[in-house]
Amino acid sequence: MLQLSATFDLQQDVVSSIFKKEATVGMIKEYSGIVDTRILNIERDGGVLYSWKGETGTTRIGKYDPNTRLNKLLYTFDKQVCVSSCSLNKEETLLAVSLAQRTRTEERLRPVSQCLTLLIEIHPINNTKVLKAVDCRVRVQFLHPDTERDSVLESHLLLVAEDGYVEQLHVMLVRQEGYRVVMLSPECLAKDRVAEEFSWVQWDSQTQRLFYLTHREKAVLKCVQFGHDHNCETLFELVLEVPSNPFSCMRFVNLGFDHHQETQQEREEMRMVVITNITGSMCVCYSQPACVNQEITYTIVLVHRGCSKTFSVALDGTPSPCSTDLLPLFIPIGYYVVVYLSGHFLHCINTRQQELLCHSLFLSGVDAELGVLGSDSVVLSLPESSLLDLNTGRMYTVDLNPSFLMDLLHCSHRRPDAQRLAALHCLLLYMGPNAALELKIIDWICDNVMPFDTFDQIQEFILASLYRIIYKKCLSLDEVLPYSSVFEKKKVPEALDQVPDVTCTTELHAEPVFKGKARSLQGYWEELQWSTEKMKYFEAVPNPRYRASQNLPDWTKLLATLVSSVQTWKYVAALVSSHIVEDQTADPEPLTVCQTGPRC
Repeated sequence: MLQLSATFDLQQDVVSSIFKKEATVGMIKEYSGIVDTRILNIERDGGVLYSWKGETGTTRIGKYDPNTRLNKLLYTFDKQVCVSSCSLNKEETLLAVSLAQRTRTEERLRPVSQCLTLLIEIHPINNTKVLKAVDCRVRVQFLHPDTERDSVLESHLLLVAEDGYVEQLHVMLVRQEGYRVVMLSPECLAKDRVAEEFSWVQWDSQTQRLFYLTHREKAVLKCVQFGHDHNCETLFELVLEVPSNPFSCMRFVNLGFDHHQETQQEREEMRMVVITNITGSMCVCYSQPACVNQEITYTIVLVHRGCSKTFSVALDGTPSPCSTDLLPLFIPIGYYVVVYLSGHFLHCINTRQQELLCHSLFLSGVDAELGVLGSDSVVLSLPESSLLDLNTGRMYTVDLNPSFLMDLLHCSHRRPDAQRLAALHCLLLYMGPNAALELKIIDWICDNVMPFDTFDQIQEFILASLYRIIYKKCLSLDEVLPYSSVFEKKKVPEALDQVPDVTCTTELHAEPVFKGKARSLQGYWEELQWSTEKMKYFEAVPNPRYRASQNLPDWTKLLATLVSSVQTWKYVAALVSSHIVEDQTADPEPLTVCQTGPRC
C-alpha cells in the first residue's frame, strides 16, 4: 500500500566516510573497528546531525548534507561523552549540545548534574559556554527562519526542558579578522520564557511552530508561531478531550533522538502528534496502547472540519497486557493520515472527505506490511511524509502506491466494495490529474460496465473528477457540490458504511481559539481560520451538500408542466394547420371589378 523510497542510509552515507577519517587519525591503511554512530537530529534543511565514538577515545559530531551528499566534521570532544541532543544554527557557526552525564564509581561523592547543555563556537572552533547544568533532560533546537540575508549575525536557540518549560536564547554574533564568528557578550545572553507547565511538546521545523499540551482544569493544546524576526506569539488554542494526566513524564516530538534516556522513561502511555498541511488543515492524532481486550483505540481530531473521529480496531491474536509495541504510527501523506500498526493494520484516513468510512482505506494482514522494514525495526514518523528506522539508520519518503491501488480495483472478486471505492477516489483525487492513470481507470470501467452492488463506478469517476477540478478553482464550492454518488442513496449500504472489526464514532469538537496576529496573518493561519468559520455555517444548514434527489419532486413537477405545455401547443398547432389546409383547398371567391379597381 505504501511506497517507500530510501533517502538516507547511515551505513552507506556516513559510516563509510567515518572509516576513512578514523584510518587517517590512527595513521593506518584501513580502519576495521566498531563505530558507534547515532543519528541525533534532522534540521530544517534536511541535514542529518550524528555522533560517533572515535578511535582515540573521542566523541565527534558531524553533519550529512543531502544536497551535496557530503559529510562535515563539526566538533570533537576529547573524551567519550553521551550526546542526548544537538542542533546546528543555519549559518553553521554555532553548535548547541546537551550531554547526558552519568556518575562513575570514583565520582560518586562529587555532585554531578545529569544534563550539561553547551553552546560551542565552531567557525572556527573557539569558545564554549555552559548554558545549563541541571538534573533533567534538555533538548536544544536552533530556529531556522526564512531570511533573504546572506549573512546573519544573530541566532536564536530553544531550550526545551523536561521540567516543562521552554526558553529562547538570543545569541548575538560578531565577525573578527574577516572570518572568525564569535559570540558577543556570551556571559549575558538575553532569553525569554516561551512556554511552561506542559507535559508534551512538538516542534515543527518546516513551519517553525511549537505545539505543547497543558493540563490544568482541562487539556489545552497551544501553538507558538516563530516569525522571521525571531519574535514568537501564541496564536492558537484548542481544548482536547484526552484522559487526565495522559503523560507520566515529558514527551518530546520532533526534537531529535535521545539514545541515552532511561529505559523506564521509554514506556509511552499515549502517543500524540499534530499534523498540519499547507492547504489549511490541522489534525490532532492520539492513541493509547491496546489492553486485555486486544482492542486499540485512536482519535483523529479534524480541527479544520470541526469534528473528531474515534476508531476502535479489534486485533487478532491472544489477549496480552498493555504494551507500548501496540501504539500506532501516524504518518502524514498529503491530506491523508495513515495510521500504521506493525503486524496488524494500516488505515489510510481521508481528512478531506471524512463523512463515510468507504472513502478511507483500511487494510490488514499482508496488505498492511511495509516490506523494507523488518519486524525488529524501531520506526519513527517524521514530518514531510518520512520515516526513520532507528535500528538501521535508514530514512524513507512515504507515498501511496498507485500500482497497489489499481490492483485493488482489478481484484473485484476478492475485495470488498468499500476498498474499491476508497482506492478509486484516491487515484482520481489525490494522484490526479494524471492522464495515464485516468486511462487505466477508464479501461477498468470499460471492463466492468455494470454497476457494482453498492455504487456506480461511472458516476463515481465523473463526480470525483469534477470535484478535483472544483476544489482547486472554486473556493468553498467543494463543501456544497457532491463528490460521490453514494449520497444519492436513501440509505448508505452497510458494505460501504461499515468495516469488519472497525467501529467509528463521530463527535463535534470544541472550537479553536485564534489569538493575536493569527487573525491577520496570511497563508496557513488564514486558511485554517476560513475552514473553521465556513464549517460553522455548514453545521447550521441541514444537508448543505447538493443532492440531485433533493430536487427530484420539483424536477418531476417541472417536467409534467413542460409535457402539459408541449401537448397544449401541439393541439393549438394542429388546429392552426387544419384551418390553413381548409383555406387552401376551398374555391377562391370571384373578384368584382369596379371603377376604382379590383375588390375582393
